[in-house]
Amino acid sequence: MATKLDLVVDQGATYSNNTIIAYFSNNSVIDLSTYTLSAKLRKHYTSTNSTTITASGNSTGYITLSLTANATANLTAGRYVYDVVATSNTGTVTRVKEGIVTVNPRATY
Repeated sequence: MATKLDLVVDQGATYSNNTIIAYFSNNSVIDLSTYTLSAKLRKHYTSTNSTTITASGNSTGYITLSLTANATANLTAGRYVYDVVATSNTGTVTRVKEGIVTVNPRATY
């Protein structure tokens, strides 16, 4: 089961977060070096439109999520949902993180 973590992104700014750790249900850290990570955010769970979040992981369970300034500029300020999915080299899929992304509006264009 995915653990919850809410994120805050500034519209029009580069976003990077490398402080996120993935755990198995028994609270042991997931060695993500053998997994492929994917992440998306959507306005709501049933939305057909999504924004891809660049995601990578390492052997100590840390996940790095990032969005370019151009990608965040294309987001309307407000609340979104996201999740991070890890796929093992054997094809096992695990959702490791999920939560709300709040996009703060910008005044400078």
